[in-house]
Amino acid sequence: MNAPVERIIPVRLGERSYEVVIKQGILSVVGERLRRLSKSRKVGIVTDTHVARRYLKEFHRSLRKDGLESFPIVLPPGERSKTLETVSTILNALARHKFDRQSLLLALGGGVVGDLAGFAAAIYQRGIPFIQVPTTLVAQVDSSVGGKTGVDHPLGKNLIGAFHQPRAVFIDPDTLRTLPRREWVAGLAEVIKYGIIADETFFAYLEEAMPGLLKQEPEAVMHVIARSCQIKADVVAEDERESDQRRILNYGHTIGHALESLAGYRGMIHGEAVGIGLVEEADLALHMGLCGQDVVNRIRSLVRQSGLSDRLTKVSSPLLWEAMQHDKKVVAGQVFGVWPVRIGKVMIRPLDKQVFADWYRRRHAETRRPKNRRLPRLNRSRPLKGMCG
Repeated sequence: MNAPVERIIPVRLGERSYEVVIKQGILSVVGERLRRLSKSRKVGIVTDTHVARRYLKEFHRSLRKDGLESFPIVLPPGERSKTLETVSTILNALARHKFDRQSLLLALGGGVVGDLAGFAAAIYQRGIPFIQVPTTLVAQVDSSVGGKTGVDHPLGKNLIGAFHQPRAVFIDPDTLRTLPRREWVAGLAEVIKYGIIADETFFAYLEEAMPGLLKQEPEAVMHVIARSCQIKADVVAEDERESDQRRILNYGHTIGHALESLAGYRGMIHGEAVGIGLVEEADLALHMGLCGQDVVNRIRSLVRQSGLSDRLTKVSSPLLWEAMQHDKKVVAGQVFGVWPVRIGKVMIRPLDKQVFADWYRRRHAETRRPKNRRLPRLNRSRPLKGMCG
């Protein structure tokens, strides 16, 4: 039987450079890899209850076998855990177990776990090393690479955070087999995004390979993870702190993050919101004269083919605009969006409020309903004024 193929994607950031290692079964040998990265034998494992049930016991045993002293920090799952209060929980555990600046913090889980662990690592003793071991598709192709960490605020997503690059990212595609179907499909939104912003050939590959991807065929999954990580690594290497080029990675997220915020970070998975954003922001680009109808059609078709929703529902134009105002991409009151020019190329440009409103009216023709005023309570002992008795 052939040994699993190992793919290594370098993220070139000078003294902060690291590697993304993609290999089936790597979860069982992470311990020996960690020993090469640090002299410290103390490792904090940040995870959530869902991932802990599947992987923590075996992972904990594996690290101990390699001579590492590990301390699990198990958190509630989901976006609603991305708060400063949860970060405090992690910091309290690190302090209680006397972690120092050489100790490692490891994120075992999805994007929420990675963001929380990374932010805690960034601020504990002014920065300790951390490792990403992502277990969801969104985390493997996107959030685990690039060093963006942070938590949400009631007024907006990821408003509080820091840039803190991991020492390494270890990706085991086998963990995706245990993902709920909905989580797998949601992760495809970030994959589609990469084709739109940087690689038309990759987008065309996805148009052909989507049926196999939905069946999680190993070769297709490995290719998609590796290519997505490569595109993100290239963008991050060019603009580590999102001052210019890196902002293209936010395509689909201007509307996507607003939808998550309006939903109170419950009921809608991140990738589901981004999937809607991919299509709606392409249609906005068409409205602004930046791309052709063919671009919108191809994006909508691929989003639908993946099983994601492609249309806004149950949100008004003023509410959506207000939610977009709290996005971290807003500068001096202007919403800066990422707009497709063609498949494989996007541009960054501010969005005018009136242009947005005109687009929304054209595309979504809001249902006019009377304001929900409280009706007077009927007093059946006498007729109301103006009514016949």
